[in-house]
Amino acid sequence: MSTIFSIPPTIITGAGASEKVGEQAKRLGATKALIVTDPGIVKVGYPHQISNNLQNAGITSTIYSDVTPDPTLQNVNDGLKQYVDEKCDLIVSIGGGSAIDCGKGIAIKLTNDGEFAVYMGVDKIPNPGVKLIAIPTTAGTGSEVTKVTVITDTERNVKMMLSSSCLLASVALVDPILSLTTPPHLTAAVGVDALTHAIEAYISKRAQPITDALALKAIRLISGSLRQAWADGENISAKTDMMIGASIAGMAFSNSSVALVHGMSRPIGAYFHIHHGLSNSVLLLDVMEFSLVGAPHRFADIAEAMGEQIDGLSLMKQADAAITAVERLVNDIDMPRLGEIGIDADKFEEVIEKMAADAIASGSPANNPRQASQEEIIALYRKCFASRTRNI
Repeated sequence: MSTIFSIPPTIITGAGASEKVGEQAKRLGATKALIVTDPGIVKVGYPHQISNNLQNAGITSTIYSDVTPDPTLQNVNDGLKQYVDEKCDLIVSIGGGSAIDCGKGIAIKLTNDGEFAVYMGVDKIPNPGVKLIAIPTTAGTGSEVTKVTVITDTERNVKMMLSSSCLLASVALVDPILSLTTPPHLTAAVGVDALTHAIEAYISKRAQPITDALALKAIRLISGSLRQAWADGENISAKTDMMIGASIAGMAFSNSSVALVHGMSRPIGAYFHIHHGLSNSVLLLDVMEFSLVGAPHRFADIAEAMGEQIDGLSLMKQADAAITAVERLVNDIDMPRLGEIGIDADKFEEVIEKMAADAIASGSPANNPRQASQEEIIALYRKCFASRTRNI
């Protein structure tokens, strides 16, 4: 069976990569850019640096900075209006996955008619979006290199996942310098999110040889540098490995798809407004335990990539070592569990059946090596909510 592997046509990595924005925008023939970002990134000053760089290349710009965590349809529509009103011909998204996802949403809305929900799912977008340069400031979602965006419909409490090569950025600029301002708690959450992307890309039923190689490389980079990046925000070596690892993980999952963790995490974000990276992180361990029997060889590979000594162990013990390695990592960087992030237990029970149904409807759980029924997903939600850190 043939497979397709899609990534942006131009990816520039390394310290100072973001300074290429003017040069790349000029190459794309742009005259005016809409810079899409969020208030926190504005405070740091990055959008104005981008604006100045564009100006030096002869390109004017305007800034849309109201992107919220887990971007909404309102964010997309507001940014789209500014793009049209200001007569822009390029989008530059700078920030975490939310800003980049919002930029992607604006880009395809400019070239495709109809309601956004029509394009939910895989390969349902007919026309490529307008030209987009994606610049990540966190080592997490990998959105700069993926053909995926997630936009929240706040009226329906649904996080809409869209996957299509029409969503690929024209250029990705991966600059670890921009991640130096990321606070430790966010470094931890988005770092485990990136690790989840790599793990799910590797165990997905839609994995392929190219994504396998990328996923294992990402697992090595992320598991080998996340502790240091969290402990010392100015560790440029660790930050570089994390940024590259997150992007490589993005390339992997964008082409092999994510699985049960992501299917379960999106409803948590939609109903409780929990940051995407955190909602993945609090589910990862228990979902790995559930999924292990479906692909023990692949879990053993993950354990080895994380540096576990598995020689001489039985296959199932080799596979279980992956879970031990992940648990040790999340404990070391003080990641909470689902029941420890402020979600009201009664509200959680009220919506748990709907969350399980939404998880299945997203399509991601179908890629999991062990299939989960709605009842099993409900049980997993409850197990994750009750989980606490174990001594290992």
